[in-house]
Amino acid sequence: MNKQSGIPLLDEIPKINPSRKIHYPNDNNNLKLTLYQYQTCPFCCKVRAFLDYHGISYDVIEVDPVLRQSIKWSPYKKVPILVVETPTGQYQPLNDSSMIISALSTFIKDAEKEIVDIVKCYPFIEYVDEGGSRKTDIMNKYFLMLSEKKMVKMNMDELNEERKWRRWVDDVLVHTLSPNVYRTKEEAFQAFNWFSEVGEWEKNFPEWERQLIIYVGAYAMLMIGKRLKKKYNLKDDVRSSLYDECNYWMKSIQKKGGKFMGGDKPNLADLAVFGVLNSIEGCLAFEDLLKNSKIKVWFDQMKIEVNRNKMITDV
Repeated sequence: MNKQSGIPLLDEIPKINPSRKIHYPNDNNNLKLTLYQYQTCPFCCKVRAFLDYHGISYDVIEVDPVLRQSIKWSPYKKVPILVVETPTGQYQPLNDSSMIISALSTFIKDAEKEIVDIVKCYPFIEYVDEGGSRKTDIMNKYFLMLSEKKMVKMNMDELNEERKWRRWVDDVLVHTLSPNVYRTKEEAFQAFNWFSEVGEWEKNFPEWERQLIIYVGAYAMLMIGKRLKKKYNLKDDVRSSLYDECNYWMKSIQKKGGKFMGGDKPNLADLAVFGVLNSIEGCLAFEDLLKNSKIKVWFDQMKIEVNRNKMITDV
């Protein structure tokens, strides 16, 4: 296993007008953030849920999910990519949704740490999996890298449980989504037309490019969804797998006795679950989920918490 440093500070990134700006008047974090994303990517939705809940302002650049021209500058070719503009005028890219959330949580909780130094605590690693394929990952991505003085004040049992559930979101829950959203050709096209609407593709891309994304994307994800169903051993009725996982989550919250996994207020696990489920809101699979599982009350409460202070400025 080889460790590699993350993407280093960059002196320049191509200037692209943001699709929109999310502004919080009470944001005092002094961070200039730009989120490169797909509006309905589960991992991008997870990052936005965190930023919105904590009232952190950011710009959004909507990436074409087929051509991806706006991230050609980045050696990391997946979204989300969150770019922090530093006080020196350089740019620090953060990659992987879980790493982004852990790094920003560390920044919020430990005022003595600078974001550039925090990023160094999450190195990229390369490894070969059991099938012989070369993979990359990010070390410590579920951990808050706080100083000893801060860690003493933290409840370690709660931190460990929070990490467990954040991992479950990435390893289990998110893999039930695509086979459900793209279960049939009709559902795949319904989903991509919905994505076009909420992602404002008519505004952000030429019409030929928007149509390309819809048709190529829908057919590609229809095939990918079927492969993922087999890969992750979902039930023949893939809806049942989605319902089961969401009911498992709700049963675990009920055992704790609070409104959220974090108690009276959401923690990082709540935000992760909400984020990935929010990515399919508007799809037929989500409508069925609300009708056939126990997730609705919790989801509606989370939406209130996350969007409490949200203000969107169109550009």
